[in-house]
Amino acid sequence: MKVAEIRDKSVDQLDDELMKLKKEQFNLRFQQASGQLEKTSRVREVRRTIARVLTIRKQKQAQG
Repeated sequence: MKVAEIRDKSVDQLDDELMKLKKEQFNLRFQQASGQLEKTSRVREVRRTIARVLTIRKQKQAQG
């Protein structure tokens, strides 16, 4: 997900996206632990996207 797409969303939408990403991160870690993960780069992508969402969400909340 690109930064512009994240910035266009409201705080509530960002919360929903964050929940979805956290679930995906959990599932990826579970697959990695059981040796079923094929695309290991996805773990890094999800982690960074979570960080982007959290950063933009915090900026939007600070703006009021």
